[in-house]
Amino acid sequence: MTHATDAYQKPVSEMDDELLPVPEHRLHGPGHFLGLYGAEHVAATEFVIGAAFVAMGASIYDILWGLLIGNALAAMSFWLITAPIAVKTRLSLYTYIEYYMGDLVSRVYNGANVLIFVAISAAMITVSATAVRVLFEIPPQTYPYPTNFYFAIIAASASVIAVVVAYFGFNVVAEFATICTPWLMAMFTAGGMVLIPSLNETLTGYTTLESFADFVNLAGTTVFTGINAEGEPGIGMLEVIGFAWAANTFAHFGLIDMALLRYARKSIYGLCTGTGMLFGHYVAWISAALMGAATASIMKLSIAVVSPGDVAYYALGATGFVIVIVAGWTTANPNLYRAGLAAQAVFPDVPRQKITLMVGAVVVVGSCFPFIYRSILPILAYAGLVLVPIGGIVFAEQHIFPRLGLKSNWRRLKGVKDNMPALITWAVCLVFGFGLNAIDIIPFVYLFLPTWALSIILYTILAKQAGAGECYPEAERREADFNRRVAEYHAELARKESHEHVKDRSALTKVIRVIYIGVGLLVPLVLAWRVLFKSPDLYDYYVNREMFYDVTIWCTLIYFVFAWWDLQRGKAVQRNAPGQPVASAGN
Repeated sequence: MTHATDAYQKPVSEMDDELLPVPEHRLHGPGHFLGLYGAEHVAATEFVIGAAFVAMGASIYDILWGLLIGNALAAMSFWLITAPIAVKTRLSLYTYIEYYMGDLVSRVYNGANVLIFVAISAAMITVSATAVRVLFEIPPQTYPYPTNFYFAIIAASASVIAVVVAYFGFNVVAEFATICTPWLMAMFTAGGMVLIPSLNETLTGYTTLESFADFVNLAGTTVFTGINAEGEPGIGMLEVIGFAWAANTFAHFGLIDMALLRYARKSIYGLCTGTGMLFGHYVAWISAALMGAATASIMKLSIAVVSPGDVAYYALGATGFVIVIVAGWTTANPNLYRAGLAAQAVFPDVPRQKITLMVGAVVVVGSCFPFIYRSILPILAYAGLVLVPIGGIVFAEQHIFPRLGLKSNWRRLKGVKDNMPALITWAVCLVFGFGLNAIDIIPFVYLFLPTWALSIILYTILAKQAGAGECYPEAERREADFNRRVAEYHAELARKESHEHVKDRSALTKVIRVIYIGVGLLVPLVLAWRVLFKSPDLYDYYVNREMFYDVTIWCTLIYFVFAWWDLQRGKAVQRNAPGQPVASAGN
């Protein structure tokens, strides 16, 4: 990595592209982010989180309204806080910290990032492994550590796929996610529909529901009862809102997703996170809880010990194994990509792809330990508390400093090695945030709000005292020259790489899309609807459910084959666009 002190002298063309602002011609439209966030946040751990809300004793109305409000707040946080800074700077947060805050802050902060995203990635892979475990009749892993050698082998093998995809960078991650997103959404919806009749039968003796009111009554009586696992009144709407909002504070208030949204053409694309927030963290959480409760009833077990693999199998049959595996991969991939970027800041002389492989090796080991995925909600909440202060510091530099006549890049202009105000602010905010948690003044899911506000105020004061309000004419000329050289380099890249986007409107492509949308997505949803609404008794329910199981696995195969074919045809059209080399017949 080129440090800030070296960047002015080194030729821009010799710098790693990951360490430069994203050039205009490499920006993406909303489709990339709709797919990326939909796939990332419709994750295998939704099975775990859905069950956690049941165990914590949320009521049905608290869930329906609390998750809606909390996830809307999360999507708005991406739109109003993360995306504007990402679009303005075109840098990942990791590079931003290196340039604006210096080597010490960068190494400490990104070291924390590596640990957090390794844990999240490992959790996703472990959940995927629980599905494969069922196929090989391996006993459930109920201890914090693996108790079966073959389970460890399965988890480690599943990790390798995610590491390979993350190795190739943003475009491959986005392509993989774009294909998976519609299918994941359809399958989570279908799974809940298939198991609702079984759940209803245990309560009323009937397999059908007559109205939405019947569904609310069913869910409120059997799943979201308002009573926690200890038999006491559970969490309320305020806590549900907080959990939904705080689940991704490290990404929006903490600005981690600058790494992804720096590729957005417009900041309003931050709303594309709604595919993940309002579907993955709303519909999928509720559906996963219903599926978990029904599976626990069928298996005569507590929902707290039912594994995601078991839940997916009873909801979707053989397709359930696929959804758990794919949902784990699609979430592990972007987190591995983030971890690689963070690790590159800790080890600046190692290329991103190589460092991603090194991080991936740690994920392979971590994925063998089930306690990580079972602790995913606390991991997400406390990760936000650790990372949010840096997000507040960057927010202050980009939004508060210009209004006060302060310079956001003051450290680099002044030529000091490290941004001590940032380091002091982060340390104080960590003590403040975890101190509030220790004395239990407010629910821990809301601790990020006062911590974020304190970081903005404290850093602004300390940075002004350290020289953010002074003038540095020579350094500013040097930086302007560097920015000019970056612009010239990007213009040269644009001439070599960019071409007009051409849509594939051929008849064959239209047929391919009709097949994978109609057969791959609509047929399973129609069959799930049939199970839910056309099963007047248990016999018809079992017949309809078996038909759903048998047909859906083939629909899944058709979906992925034809969706991948469509993607490759679209890429071929772009390669053969005017001004680009003509692809050979063998491509």
